[in-house]
Amino acid sequence: MSIQVVRTRDGWWVEGDTGRLHRVDTGADTTAGLLADRSAVQQAARATGDSDAGVSVGEAELLSPVTTPCRVVAQMVNYRSHAVDSGFDPDTVPPAFFRKASGSVSGPYQDIKRPQHVRFLDYEVELGLVMGADLPVGTEVTDSNLPAFVAALVVADDVSARDLQLPKTQFYESKSYPTFTPLGPRLLLVDADDLARLPDLRLTLKVNGATRQDRTTTDMIVRPAHALSLLARFQHLQPGDVLLTGTPGGTALKSPGRLLATLAALLPPHKRWQKFFARQQANPDYLKDGDVVTARIATDDGALDLGEQRTVVRAR
Repeated sequence: MSIQVVRTRDGWWVEGDTGRLHRVDTGADTTAGLLADRSAVQQAARATGDSDAGVSVGEAELLSPVTTPCRVVAQMVNYRSHAVDSGFDPDTVPPAFFRKASGSVSGPYQDIKRPQHVRFLDYEVELGLVMGADLPVGTEVTDSNLPAFVAALVVADDVSARDLQLPKTQFYESKSYPTFTPLGPRLLLVDADDLARLPDLRLTLKVNGATRQDRTTTDMIVRPAHALSLLARFQHLQPGDVLLTGTPGGTALKSPGRLLATLAALLPPHKRWQKFFARQQANPDYLKDGDVVTARIATDDGALDLGEQRTVVRAR
């Protein structure tokens, strides 16, 4: 049975169904430490039955439930709808991973700070898998042993500066500025039964109340267990590290279409990107200063609920 954990400057708390927070009596100051102290978490979870105890979640300033430093690894083009939007064949696009700086991690209600030189800022709601055990290089992960490695789930927004990502053909800088990885609000601790319901999770992202992304994880190309096996061919993960599992279609960035892409390929690279971003200027979906981004992940029946983050875009 899942347990909803949040983090404040005062420590860790279990959130009950009534929105009351109950303190976790632990000395852990990292996500890895909290996950290792399950007895303290379970004791706090038992206290949630008292609806009069604890403090209201509305009175708390919630931080990212994933502490840093940690490894933040992400999957590239891992939803069929996103592959189509990006001009790829979802049946042939190869699995790929990239890293984000852990300095990009921010809280679920912090502002997203847009650097002055970034013009095309994009959003990507993603399901984050939080490791609860070592994943050594060479590990084979299956659906049956997935609970031995994945301890929790978290909402993530993989904020992306497209005008840096595309011309440079790299992801690290374009996705690693401070506040470019809002996480939370909840760290949803899960067991085997919960992880069996991963396909039921729905990812939703809205900008100023208008829905931009809305898909369940059945749209995934590489499922979590297989993704971790592929990643473990070369990357060692530790408790508290996070794997972002890709985003559905609906981002601001979309492929210009096969014909335009073919014609653009005939141009020198600098001319190609100049024309591409000139067209992007007319795209109203990129994030602008003052935009409010809400991202939520939950099953439709509410049995698994990672909560909803709310961030506002501000010029740095």
